Amino acid sequence: MDFMLEDKVAMISGGSKGIGFNIARDLAGEGCHVAISGRTQADIDESSGAIAALSRGRALAFRGDMTQKEDCEGFFKAAVDEFGGVDILVNNVGGSDPKTLLETDDEDWATAFDFNLHNAVRLSRFVIPEMKKRGGGSILNIASIAGRESGSAMTYNASKAAMISFSKALAQQVAKDNIRVNSLAPGSVLFPGGVWERRIAASPDGLKGWMESAMPFGRFGRPEEISSVATFMVSPRASLVHGACWAVDGCQSRSNI
Repeated sequence: MDFMLEDKVAMISGGSKGIGFNIARDLAGEGCHVAISGRTQADIDESSGAIAALSRGRALAFRGDMTQKEDCEGFFKAAVDEFGGVDILVNNVGGSDPKTLLETDDEDWATAFDFNLHNAVRLSRFVIPEMKKRGGGSILNIASIAGRESGSAMTYNASKAAMISFSKALAQQVAKDNIRVNSLAPGSVLFPGGVWERRIAASPDGLKGWMESAMPFGRFGRPEEISSVATFMVSPRASLVHGACWAVDGCQSRSNI
């Protein structure tokens, strides 16, 4: 299927590894010009090189911390300067801190929301005027099944739930501008350097018992299983998918909606 993405410009925050890298690679393979951000220069250089090798378009690597407003703005300006505008934004930066309420302070809560929500708010605010100039666009926020039901670290649950709610509210605001906004809720995804790789290494049984009880397929998800859905969601082929939150988790979650 042609996803109708040739020569579109896509920004992917946190695009140097894991889910973000696979989304960037898939979009590049569909003909997009791709800009990725990351905090480690070596990682983004390696990833952008791999993306460029597969792409019919161009690739841009931006080193910055997306929890910082000035770096969000710098990433946006770099993409516009290089490619002339933005058609697609994938907000992928995020992370979890497994502390209880009594172990967290106000700074921990602020950090969680900066990491999992505020960068998506800022980047969306930057790109929407550019998308309007181009007659529309697509924003995809990578949330989590932890934003749809309880069971993870409480700061992560709360901030990812807020991201899903933000996505819905923004979708209602920008539909008139032909800008689609959705969120995608992955389950537990295993990739090199990710949190689940570390947890497997630290577990006496390699999390085998947990996988058998929590994961209907008996395995973790793979980044490419998330990115293939993300590619469809941001493409014109998904023209009526708007304000939605899709779980891609192999039925790991228990929510009916």
